[in-house]
Amino acid sequence: MSADARDQADVLDETSADAGDGVPEVPAPPVADADAPDAGAVEPAGAEPAGDDAATTPEPEPDYKDQWLRAAAELDNVRKRARRDVAIADGRGVSRLARELLPALDNLDRALASAESQPENADHHLTDGIRLVQREMAGALERVGIVQDLPHGEPFDPHRHEAVAQQPADGVESGTIVEVYQPGYHLGDDVLRAAKVVVAG
Repeated sequence: MSADARDQADVLDETSADAGDGVPEVPAPPVADADAPDAGAVEPAGAEPAGDDAATTPEPEPDYKDQWLRAAAELDNVRKRARRDVAIADGRGVSRLARELLPALDNLDRALASAESQPENADHHLTDGIRLVQREMAGALERVGIVQDLPHGEPFDPHRHEAVAQQPADGVESGTIVEVYQPGYHLGDDVLRAAKVVVAG
């Protein structure tokens, strides 16, 4: 090969290398992310984000009438319990005071009976005054509901009477009270003191 031919071949090789360098490289297409939102997707009109459902859902309105009725019924029950407790406490206080006063009232009755048994004291103004005091005390007990029990001629009741003796009595049914040694007292259904009686046998 001549020198001119070799020079032409070198020129062609250089030209081919330069042409190869001038061809632009085409970049590879990007890989789509499955989790990424589609930029081209269009959300339907009126759609709301799923995370805001709990915040935007209105709470049901309370039933104020039912709450008021329940509160009124509870208040009425409290008032009834308070009145019942007051009545029970009042009755206990009265019963306790009466039990303390009954022995004094019994002694007053005995003193009057002893004084009036003597002829010179039958019409004495002192015994009349003591009798008046005795009646006032008995009236005070009755005003608070304490009633004296003198069961002469009534059938014997073990809940209200205390039998101290039993004796035969003509013309009287067995179990009938023929004599009262000591009167009893009761406050409603509560027996403060049972009457001491003699029962026909």
